[in-house]
Amino acid sequence: MKLTDFDYHLPPDRIAQSPLQQRDGSRLLVVDREACAFHHTRFSQIGEYLPNDALLVLNDTKVIPARLIGRKSGTGGKIELLLIREKEPDIYEVLAKPRRSLRIGTQIVFGNRILTAEVLAKPDDGHCIVRFNYDGEFSAILAAIGMMPLPPYIQRPPNAEDKVRYQSVYAATEGAIAAPTAGLHFTQELLEELKNNGIEIAMLTLHIGPGTFQPVKVENIQTHKMHAEYIHLAETETNWIRTAREAGRKIVAIGTTVVRSLETASMTGTVHPYSGYSELFIYPGYRFNAVDALVTNFHLPKSTLLMLVSAFAGKDLIQQAYQEALQHKYRFYSYGDAMLIL
Repeated sequence: MKLTDFDYHLPPDRIAQSPLQQRDGSRLLVVDREACAFHHTRFSQIGEYLPNDALLVLNDTKVIPARLIGRKSGTGGKIELLLIREKEPDIYEVLAKPRRSLRIGTQIVFGNRILTAEVLAKPDDGHCIVRFNYDGEFSAILAAIGMMPLPPYIQRPPNAEDKVRYQSVYAATEGAIAAPTAGLHFTQELLEELKNNGIEIAMLTLHIGPGTFQPVKVENIQTHKMHAEYIHLAETETNWIRTAREAGRKIVAIGTTVVRSLETASMTGTVHPYSGYSELFIYPGYRFNAVDALVTNFHLPKSTLLMLVSAFAGKDLIQQAYQEALQHKYRFYSYGDAMLIL
């Protein structure tokens, strides 16, 4: 299967640059796989299309202000770091820009010298390993001087609103460098309404890293390797999901990260508790074990996320759905509109 099979043209003005004033005011394209039909509605009306006894599974990861702007000690050259993950206490794997200007031992100063970093290594994968030095709590320092790591297609600086809106209302477990964007459409009121109508909710955690958005650079997509991302699915939540499946209830994944989590935890055919990293790459031909329906945003051309939804709904139907969304002027990507695939 070729990378070009997952390409499409998106006019730049369709890329949402800011969130709507009301989270659940976004549009929702309902994709009926069995009938190959589309319905247009608002996200606030999603309950009208969900099975009455569905179990929604949400990703409670919380985005950290992982983007740091600093200066090289001595030269004053600007350096931007994006935290990826903590390898050891205060030692982080990062993306650095410009990476070429860094050497082993380079010192970087952030803020009013409340945080410094030393470059320890430059692995062949294009990342850097740095050690941070500071007084106090690292999380408090990040909150003070770090910025929300908005995707590069949002062509404006992050602002105070993004610290709230580039998080789901149920975000709880810090560790992501990107939001699970399907969840951005939910309000607490909508979640309560769904629960009052008999829909149950389970939580898991997948800390989104660069692998979710890493460009696919090989024409044969089967040779693409995903960057590992951390997943935690607790035993209590696992039991709810397993019980629901045994009762014939529909499992609705809120986002592609939930799909990857549940499928990783269900490699044996039955969902099990899981804590660890996953490199699972889902593309057409994959056989799903754990997910019956999916809520997701509209994704970049040639992306692994587009490949995942194409595996779930069928490549041809997804191509039709995207053309339907373009024709009806839907907003795309992180702050854009959503699809419900049934």
